[in-house]
This record gives sequence, C-alpha cells and structure tokens, in this order.
Amino acid sequence: MVRRLRRRHYSGIVPLQRITLIGKPGCHLCDDAREAIAQVIAELPAEISVELVEQSILDDDELRARYSDEIPVVLINDRVHTIWRVESDRLSAALQEETE
Repeated sequence: MVRRLRRRHYSGIVPLQRITLIGKPGCHLCDDAREAIAQVIAELPAEISVELVEQSILDDDELRARYSDEIPVVLINDRVHTIWRVESDRLSAALQEETE
C-alpha cells in the first residue's frame, strides 16, 4: 500500500521532487523521520515542488527483504538518501541540488 502524505506543487518549470519514506507502523524512528521531512518541505522555497509518499515494508515483500533492518529509509527520486535518521539540513540541501 502506498500512502501519499503531502504534496506541495509549484506550477513553474522546476521538476517535481519525489521523497519516499519507507518504514512501518509503530516505528518511532519512522515517526521522527516523517516529522523531519514535513518540516523540511514546509521550509523549502516555493519553486521547489515536492511529493511525499510513504510505503510500509509490511505491505511489500521486496521492500521488506531489502530494507527491514534499515528503516526508516528515505529516497529522493528513487535513490537512497539516508537510512535510520533524517538530517534536516542535509535533506533540504539535497532537494535543492536536485532542482539545479
């Protein structure tokens, strides 16, 4: 199951950035990651368009096999950005680099 958590859209020419949070219910580190990501998205310049999608390892055997010992996992545009902990400054910088 894919759950879309938040989408902030800007109609300019900057492409949409996709953040995927891979975790599972009841994971306190996943909750912390979700909060950090939401804060980063809220503080991004308006011209950066972000879609945040959450996926649970409990709903996908492939994700479970690949990431069960590493959650939360944060992907930016389908590439691993970080595991376990989200550093807000690093995530913000990475999202801004992706738009350059």
